[in-house]
Amino acid sequence: MSATAPEDPKEVIARRAARLLQRGWIVNLGIGIPTLVSKYLDPEAIHLHTENGLLGVGPPPSPDRLDPDLVDAGKRPITERVGAAYFDSAASFAMIRGGHVDAAILGALEVDERGRIANWAVPGEPVLGVGGAMDLTSGVRVVIAVMTHTTRQGEPKLVRECRLPLTSARPVQTIVTELAVFQVDASGLVLVELAAGASLETVRTRTAAAFRVGDLEGDAGAAREGGA
Repeated sequence: MSATAPEDPKEVIARRAARLLQRGWIVNLGIGIPTLVSKYLDPEAIHLHTENGLLGVGPPPSPDRLDPDLVDAGKRPITERVGAAYFDSAASFAMIRGGHVDAAILGALEVDERGRIANWAVPGEPVLGVGGAMDLTSGVRVVIAVMTHTTRQGEPKLVRECRLPLTSARPVQTIVTELAVFQVDASGLVLVELAAGASLETVRTRTAAAFRVGDLEGDAGAAREGGA
């Protein structure tokens, strides 16, 4: 009998992040892992927003339904749900800046121990720029950062201080990786959940930021302090 292949960590992250969203919310999904979140949402319960001017984004289209004029802010093909609304970018960003978008799920390159993210610039690499991320982190009510716990080289992405340019001075509320879920409070990062198969020791080893341990099930709940 062949062993079952491990699940893609990005899918693990997206599925867990989807569970953080509440029915009736208007939600903006960023580029990368956030786009996978839509696979795990009830389309009747969550209303997806894109900053280039559509509320009521549907699932990615099949090849025979591609419409070159219907794309999201990352230029990815999308569909529209029944009852979707179109508007210009000025109105869309007014929704974001005015607090009318309930949540944003954004990818992150790094997150510091205060919960501030860096997600838009890598020195020496061609990146499109900050785009709407700065507005989303500043104006949306709940911001969830999603990322793999380490880089491809095994370096921690949860760090004491971001080396990359910050997206915003405002911290996110929640961080989801394939290993754990962290909440952010006034004192910093709080580990609140371990993913299936992940241990507290693994999280400690792969995290450079200081963090506290909240109420976890099992043996992890006995440990009350964490950090690099």
